[in-house]
Amino acid sequence: MSYVSDIGEFTLLMKSVFSKPEQGKMFRKQIILEIDKIGINSIGIVLIVSSFIGAVVTMQTAYNMSDPLFPDYLVGLSTRDISLLEFSSTVMCLILAGKIGSNIASEIGTMKVTQQVDALEIMGVNSSNYLILPKIIAAVFSFPILSLISMIVSMMGGWIAGMLSGSVSSSQFLYGLRYGFIPYYLYYSLIKVVTYSLIITAISSYYGYRTEGGALEVGKSSTKAVVSSSLFILVFDLLLTSLLL
Repeated sequence: MSYVSDIGEFTLLMKSVFSKPEQGKMFRKQIILEIDKIGINSIGIVLIVSSFIGAVVTMQTAYNMSDPLFPDYLVGLSTRDISLLEFSSTVMCLILAGKIGSNIASEIGTMKVTQQVDALEIMGVNSSNYLILPKIIAAVFSFPILSLISMIVSMMGGWIAGMLSGSVSSSQFLYGLRYGFIPYYLYYSLIKVVTYSLIITAISSYYGYRTEGGALEVGKSSTKAVVSSSLFILVFDLLLTSLLL
């Protein structure tokens, strides 16, 4: 019954979230602040993780394709497809779920236990709409851009690693990046990223908004938000892959 109750509470919360903002100017300002926190502040970790993962994928692929029967350009092709189809969408969003999801849950949870949410309600502000909707809009806007950055950087990291290690020549790797490119892969990846951005922000906001107690409960809410977001990302990864590919 607890799952049914959670679904009901989540549905009611989202109904309140997706209502018309009461003060447009303040709402737009809040969106800009959230884009800075969710998007711009995440660029660093996206750059670091993507470059190293791209390098590792290239070196491992080159090692496993050392057979003369496999042309060298397959290393670049494999790195490109892994980045487009799975890493820069699903894996990167799992990483962002830990960073952004915990931050959202702890931020809203702290406001809830310190009665700042109650203060907004007393002032006649739709607190869920004011606190959560800007985060959702900012994530839907920022995540695809972060994903595109991750794709580019991971392939660049693979290219550099391939040249420095001598496992694949620059010309062969770049040829592999261009070989047999299917534009739909890019759209498929971005559809997944937008879906995951909604999952992370909505679930994390829900756990933060239902926090009661003190600092210990805020930590528990953050943990639940990250775990639940990660599980739903994996489930939707399977569903979207089945539907879209």
